[in-house]
Amino acid sequence: MQTPPNRHSSLTVWLEHLLSIHPTEIDMGLARVSEVAASMGLLSLGQTKIVTVAGTNGKGTTCAMIEAVMMQAGWSVGVYSSPHLLQYNERVRINGNDASDQAFIEAFCAIDQARGAISLTFFEYATLAALYIFKQQKLDLVILEVGLGGRLDATNMIDADVSVITSIDIDHQEYLGDTRELVGREKAGIFRASRPAIVGERDLPQSVIQVAREKGADLILVGQAFDYVKHENGWDFQGQTFSMNGLPLPTLPLPNGATALAVVEHLLPGISQELVAAGLRAAKLNGRLEQVSLQPTILLDVAHNPHAAKYLRQSLAPYKGKRIFALCGMLKDKDYSEVISILGDVMTQWYFTSLDCQRSAAADDLLACLEGKGNGFAFDTLRQAYDALAAKICDDDVVIVFGSFYTVAEFKQLVLKE
Repeated sequence: MQTPPNRHSSLTVWLEHLLSIHPTEIDMGLARVSEVAASMGLLSLGQTKIVTVAGTNGKGTTCAMIEAVMMQAGWSVGVYSSPHLLQYNERVRINGNDASDQAFIEAFCAIDQARGAISLTFFEYATLAALYIFKQQKLDLVILEVGLGGRLDATNMIDADVSVITSIDIDHQEYLGDTRELVGREKAGIFRASRPAIVGERDLPQSVIQVAREKGADLILVGQAFDYVKHENGWDFQGQTFSMNGLPLPTLPLPNGATALAVVEHLLPGISQELVAAGLRAAKLNGRLEQVSLQPTILLDVAHNPHAAKYLRQSLAPYKGKRIFALCGMLKDKDYSEVISILGDVMTQWYFTSLDCQRSAAADDLLACLEGKGNGFAFDTLRQAYDALAAKICDDDVVIVFGSFYTVAEFKQLVLKE
């Protein structure tokens, strides 16, 4: 039996250990993790307000915009998100800064001592560590991004003051079901009685409304309790207690900005438009239409399912008339055929790559999805794909690197560090 790490071990050693000790990567259910959390006093963070954010897409950007606006208002804010792009530390932010290696190591030591014989997944360790770090900091606000679904996700062991669903579509079918009604029911599991349940999805499955009624949650729907209108150079927000006109367009998706503002309205109804505007301008998140080059334009996006692909298609509209090259790697358990179909005619040329992970879809399988409707090539590695692409492009072209967190992370490590 391997010797467990201790407080003198590196974070890398700890993470390798945590990946090896539980038989499955995903083990849905709250019993084990809640028992450990209760023994550590982590099922409540005292006076800290808790916002829990679920959704098929848009969770990370919604969290980032709530974080940025509330920090402008002078609140101390913690954010727990997953997965990370380059460093594990990205999963816990305190006032905009990633948590330190030492903070995680101390948290893991405390969890290991408290869990006894209880086995925990890598994600459960991560969630407990985040709560442990947040509790020590005595923050004004903690924002928890749901990892998978909602009802049985480890983040749901703690009661949220405000629950959020950003969007609902089909993904992770083996865990959440293969209809939007089933997915909606799982995500609505984060709702709490007599507390705001804010939903940014316009095409709402009936199951979400049913769960809200069953739980007695205060359902706050886009198009009813709040709404927004986009103009050429800005946007207007209409909420329950305030309306703001002429807000700056965020660099992140506007529908998520409106959902974030509906959350802010409940946390701080008296916030000024100036602070909201400053927060929207400041909000950013790596890997979400992240521009890393001007000539040529190179954009990175973690879009990895059909819902995200539709948004990516809209986001590429301003580049109409330019040549757009896709560098795409995806996971085999995603609906890559539909993603490629949605974006097929937008791209001048496709460069498909296999990824450096076990779940990678083969580049040849991705290429086959074009079915003669597009021009594409398949490569064994991202390095080979990018080298071939780079030989074809000029300064006026657009390159979109997308398909997975793995794709964006690999591109950043291989290409941008040169």
